[in-house]
Amino acid sequence: MIWTAGFRTAVISPYGRLHFNEPRGFADQTVRQVLHMPGGGEAFRVRLTNCYGRTPLTIGAATAAVDHRQAALTFDGAEQLVIAAGEEAVTDPVDQPIAAGDDLVVSLYLPERTEPATYSHKPAQVARTVGGNRVTAAELPGAEQVESRFYLSGVDVLAPEDTAVAVAFGDSWFEGVGTTTGTNHRSVDFLNQRLKRGWVVNQGIAGNRLLRDEVGEHALARFDRDVLSIPALTHVLVHFGINDLVLPGMLNEPVPDADAIVEGFTALADRAHRAGLKILGATIGPFAAAEISTPEGLAVRREVNEWISTTSVFDAVVDVARAVADPQSPDYIRPAWDSGDGMHLNDPGAEAMADAVNLDDLVLQRA
Repeated sequence: MIWTAGFRTAVISPYGRLHFNEPRGFADQTVRQVLHMPGGGEAFRVRLTNCYGRTPLTIGAATAAVDHRQAALTFDGAEQLVIAAGEEAVTDPVDQPIAAGDDLVVSLYLPERTEPATYSHKPAQVARTVGGNRVTAAELPGAEQVESRFYLSGVDVLAPEDTAVAVAFGDSWFEGVGTTTGTNHRSVDFLNQRLKRGWVVNQGIAGNRLLRDEVGEHALARFDRDVLSIPALTHVLVHFGINDLVLPGMLNEPVPDADAIVEGFTALADRAHRAGLKILGATIGPFAAAEISTPEGLAVRREVNEWISTTSVFDAVVDVARAVADPQSPDYIRPAWDSGDGMHLNDPGAEAMADAVNLDDLVLQRA
C-alpha cells in the first residue's frame, strides 16, 4: 500500500491583485467544507495549509466525516495544532475506508482571529461557517455559506501499490466555474466517472495564467508544488491560455503574442517529461462572447490552437476548443453549453469537455 493523492486543491495567495471572491479571516468560528473524492483507499489523512499566511494559524479542533461516520483529526496525537506562517501540515491517518465519489466533510475550529486565509476562491462548492467550536455537530443551523475553500490543500489516501494518478493542471475550466455549485459537475468530475482505473485530481485555479502571476502563481511557478508533489503521478492534463488573453484588457497590459504562449506550453511539457510524466495539452477554449474578450486575444488563441493541434511537444492533444465550440462560430461556446458569461461552460458543457479526452491517451497504470 502507498499514500497517494485522493484529493488536491490548488491554493492562492490572499494578497494578489485580482480575485473573484475577496479573501476573509475567521475568529472563534467553525468552518465546515466538503471535499468530493476522485479516488479512495483503506485510510486517509487531511492536508492543511498556511502557505500564504503571515502569522501562525491555530487549529483548535478538527473532524472529518464520511457518510455521517465522524472521526477526530489529530496531529501527532494532539487535538490542537499551530501551523507556522508559510508552512503546511498533515493530520494523523484516519483508519477508515474512503471511496471514489465519497464526500469527505472536514470541520475546522479556528479559535483565534486569523488574517486573510490561504484559500481556493472558486471551487464550485460552498464552505459553511458558524460561531464557536461546532466541529462535532451533526448540523450547522444558521451557518453562513461562502463559495470558497479555506486552509485545505489535499487528502491523501492509502491505496494499492499499483495506483496511478493524473492531475488536471490549469484554470477555471478545470476548477469548475460556470457549473452548478455543490453538484460535482466540473469537467474533472465527469472525466473521473469515465475512468476504469486510477483517477484525476483537480489543480485548476480560476483566473490562473500560464505566463505570469495574477490569481495565484503562474503555471511554471506552481508546477513543482501543484503537480510534481503528487505521489503516484503518471499524467498531466493542461488547459491554460484564456486568462493570458483576456485579463490584459482589464489590467491595461498588452496581450501576449502566440510565440510567448507556445514557449510557455513547451516549457511545461519539458518539465513534465523530465519528471517522467506524460502530458496532454488542451486547445484553448472559446471565449468570444465574454465582455473582456478582444479581437487581439481571439487571434492569438486561433494561432496557438493551430500549434497545439499539430505539435509533437505533447504526448497527446485534447481538442477542447472543437468539442465545445459553436460549429457556426467557433470563437464562441456552443449556446447550449455556455454558462451565461460567454467564457465558461455549464454542466453539459463540462461533460462535453471531459468527453473530449481520449481514454487511450490516459491509461493510468504503473509498472
